[in-house]
Amino acid sequence: MSTHAETFRALHHTRRPLVLPNAWDHASAAVLAAAGFAAIGTTSLGVAAAAGKPDATGDTAAETLALARRLAGLPCPVSVDIEGGFSDTPEGAAEIAAELAALGVAGVNIEDGRPDGTLADLGERCETIAAVKSRAPGLFVNARTDTYWLGAGDLDTTIARLRAFAEAGADGVFVPGVAADDEVRALVDAVDLPLNVLFLPGRHTVAGLAALGVRRISTGSLLLRAALHAVAETARAVASGGEIPAGLPSYGDVQSLVTVGADSALDQS
Repeated sequence: MSTHAETFRALHHTRRPLVLPNAWDHASAAVLAAAGFAAIGTTSLGVAAAAGKPDATGDTAAETLALARRLAGLPCPVSVDIEGGFSDTPEGAAEIAAELAALGVAGVNIEDGRPDGTLADLGERCETIAAVKSRAPGLFVNARTDTYWLGAGDLDTTIARLRAFAEAGADGVFVPGVAADDEVRALVDAVDLPLNVLFLPGRHTVAGLAALGVRRISTGSLLLRAALHAVAETARAVASGGEIPAGLPSYGDVQSLVTVGADSALDQS
């Protein structure tokens, strides 16, 4: 197992939950690494949007692999969102996962939501998880169920799917969209694996989720959407003579991101 993979696994078992910001290109990942985050994830929406494609259609395997190659040199572990596995077969998904592991990627997210808004067959998802773990045993597999995200199942359904994922060999489980404290706690108690929750502004705090036993908190597409908002607002400020936000990175700061490290000009740790 690589050092990054070992570190990433250990980050799910520390006193505080792992806050995993999600990037969509090299610059966004590198600036987060320079800001001191212990690990970086990718966002499938961001990768798809950057390529001019819709999310969650399984059409961004090439872009995802290309991004993983660029992020492999970052000084921290990287986890990659592979949607449903970018394949119609467990063996195909395992091949993608093995390629990512060979690049030095520490983990993957694999989900059960389908483009038509339904959930994939549970048995097939478990076969895929098992195949991935067989081909890339050191890879941290974060198995995601979209019961809440798609409104496709209740708490009992969610627990049943998470338990099946755990039995198939998943290293962690992910339930985006769950918000209520009692339901988060029920999920933590139901499965003996680190629970990952998607941060919902106005509904969650890191401290509150930590108190419930959540071990990993992802930002999903939040940072991408915040960046797009900032792009539009800054352009409007230029056009209207408005105030430009202070503290923007310089040209040289951004240039430094191609060789980002602990001594980066953008290091905020």
